[in-house]
Amino acid sequence: MMMKSGWMVEIQENRNVQHGCQSSNPLSRLSCIFLASLLGLVLWMTVAVAGENDSAKEQVMATVDQVMQILSDQQFKAPEQAQERRRLVTQSVNRLLDYEEMGKRTLGAQWKKLTVREQEEFVLLFQQFLSNLYESQFEAYSDEQVKYLGERRKGEFAEVRTVLVSKNTKIPLDFRLFRKSGQWRVYDMVVDGISMVKNFRSQFSRIIRASSFQGLLVKLKTKTELVLAR
Repeated sequence: MMMKSGWMVEIQENRNVQHGCQSSNPLSRLSCIFLASLLGLVLWMTVAVAGENDSAKEQVMATVDQVMQILSDQQFKAPEQAQERRRLVTQSVNRLLDYEEMGKRTLGAQWKKLTVREQEEFVLLFQQFLSNLYESQFEAYSDEQVKYLGERRKGEFAEVRTVLVSKNTKIPLDFRLFRKSGQWRVYDMVVDGISMVKNFRSQFSRIIRASSFQGLLVKLKTKTELVLAR
């Protein structure tokens, strides 16, 4: 996808998801894929053969199941409950995603050049930016399914391989996790072979080179405000 503004995640147009992810906005399609894949994880978790007690798939199961329950709860389907539903889902998803690790990896070498205060400011803004993206796509989730392909482990890192299946499309989705304080946390997602973190890193690096780190913060704030205004 290529943003019309010239920055953000770049994934080929012919890789977009059908059904609930048909939005003409590339960023919306990516967030829809993210949401569909996150919710769809519960499908393969319920049929997968039980693995190790501390496996990555079992670590995310509780969070995903909770998200599914919230979105399917009739009391939260009323328009006046939309804000509360988003708050509860965001609260649940935040237990699975490690925004600090994701932010650190998107900035690469630039991360070490920042002060602790700058790092904290970036992580908070990056978290808000990503949260606003998937929050805006709750209603877009349709009947996509995720099939379980396997789980690979190497020390404190794991990769859960799946494929997102819609009516006319199959898209490989890999979830990369690391163990932190005894829990598995997601630090990257790979959509059809393209790493979300690497794409953000490429985009962010260009902005920093063209302007500055503060220029990147301004861009993120602007994008966040645009998502909120939709």
